[in-house]
Amino acid sequence: MKRWYGKLLGLFAGAALLRFNPLLGGLVGLLIGHAFDTDWFQLRRDNPYAVLGLTPEATQAEVEQAYRRLISQYHPDRMPGVADELRKQAEIRAGEINRAYKQIKSKRPRA
Repeated sequence: MKRWYGKLLGLFAGAALLRFNPLLGGLVGLLIGHAFDTDWFQLRRDNPYAVLGLTPEATQAEVEQAYRRLISQYHPDRMPGVADELRKQAEIRAGEINRAYKQIKSKRPRA
């Protein structure tokens, strides 16, 4: 368990806010604190590894392979003759993939 302070703060805040039933309030606060501690509310865009379908422990070769696979699948130039809406969605997804890949490359040391 990396973080614990969300659970503690949630427990006390929940008990204080639900004064008529502090046990219930503490339990609800504890659950909400746990959700924040484990990043349940983190957006997918915040984690470049999640965009590529990887974990931070992935090797450089796995990052390269995932990037190439996804960009070949979602690149707008690979979709001739499709509806404009699908092409726009592919452009957005390809942009997300490129940003995630650049972000990962900038964080890692060059090999």
